[in-house]
Amino acid sequence: MSTIPKEEYLYKCTSACAGCSSSLCLRYVLKAAGPDTVLVVPACCTSVIQGIYPGTAMSVPVYNIAFAAAAACASGLSNALRARGKDTNVIVYAGDGGTVDIGIQALSGAFERGTDFLYICYDNEAYGNTGMQRSGATPLGARTTTTPGGKPTAKKDLDRIVEAHNPPYMATACSAYPLDLYKKVKKALSIPGPKFIHILAPCPPGWRYPTEKTIEMGKLAVKTGTWILYEREYGKLSISGPSKAAMKKPAPLEEYIKGQGRFKNLKPEILDLMRQQVEQNIQRFAREEEGQC
Repeated sequence: MSTIPKEEYLYKCTSACAGCSSSLCLRYVLKAAGPDTVLVVPACCTSVIQGIYPGTAMSVPVYNIAFAAAAACASGLSNALRARGKDTNVIVYAGDGGTVDIGIQALSGAFERGTDFLYICYDNEAYGNTGMQRSGATPLGARTTTTPGGKPTAKKDLDRIVEAHNPPYMATACSAYPLDLYKKVKKALSIPGPKFIHILAPCPPGWRYPTEKTIEMGKLAVKTGTWILYEREYGKLSISGPSKAAMKKPAPLEEYIKGQGRFKNLKPEILDLMRQQVEQNIQRFAREEEGQC
C-alpha cells in the first residue's frame, strides 16, 4: 500500500452511510487521478455525500449533472479542455442506475465519438440514493423495494455492452481491493480515448448486512467468482490476481449470499440458476484468456 499517495482529495466526515464502499472507492480513484481532475457526477449517492457548498467534501471541481447526461457533459468538457491544451483528467463517477439504465445512451455516444475521458460506474446493484429500487444491475433473486419477492431476471451485462464499443481500456474492480483499483485508474488515465471501469461497491443498507462487513462482502464476491476482476487493454483480456486464484477453486456461492438480507428466503431453484450463471461466466473468461474464443 506504500505506493498509494498520502494526499487526500475526498475529505472526512461526508454524509455517506456507515460502511459505504462507494466513497471508499472514490477516495482511491482521486488518489490515482490527483488534483488536476474534474469529476462529473449525475444524480446518485455521490451527489449527496459531497455535501452542500461551500462545505463540500471534494477538493477537486465537480460538475453535478442531470441523471441521463453525465457522459455527454464529460464529452463536451473534455473537448473544451483539450482544445485549450489542457490534459486535465475528466472522470465520470456514476452509480449503476445512472449508467446501466438512465445514462447508457450518453455513455454509448461518448464512446462512439472517442471522447478522451474515464467513465467509472460504482455498482451497488440498485438505486441506492432513492430507496434501493431495482436497477438493471440488480442480480437475480435480490430483494429491493420494487422487487420484494426477489428480482426475476438476471443482471444486465453492462461490460459486454461497453466491450462492443472497442474502447482502448476497460476493467473491473471492487472496493475490497483498493490497490487493484488504484493501479487500474492510473493505467486508464495514461491511455488516450474513452476508458471504462466497473466497480462492485457493496452497500450495507441496500444489501442488508452489518456495516463492518463491507470489505468481507466484496472479497466474498470475488472469491466465489460472482465478480471477476480483469483488464481488457486494446481488446486483450487479462484476469487480475485475486480472480485468477478464485477461478481455479471458487468458494461456495452460499458463503457470499448467506450474509445478505436481500437474498433472504431465496428459492432453491433461483440459487441453482445463480450458481449456473457464475460457473458459465468463469468458464467464458477462462476460455477467452486462453485464446479459445
